[in-house]
Amino acid sequence: MNIGDPVNDFTAVNEDGERVGLYDLLDKGPVVLFFYPKAKTPL
Repeated sequence: MNIGDPVNDFTAVNEDGERVGLYDLLDKGPVVLFFYPKAKTPL
């Protein structure tokens, strides 16, 4: 994945325990996603 690559829609659980879809967030405005490597794994 590179900067600017399109991302498929997905859902995740927010801080309130509610399921939220990426495309639902995009309807409200720009979204910035951060991806971090799994802890204690090589980069």
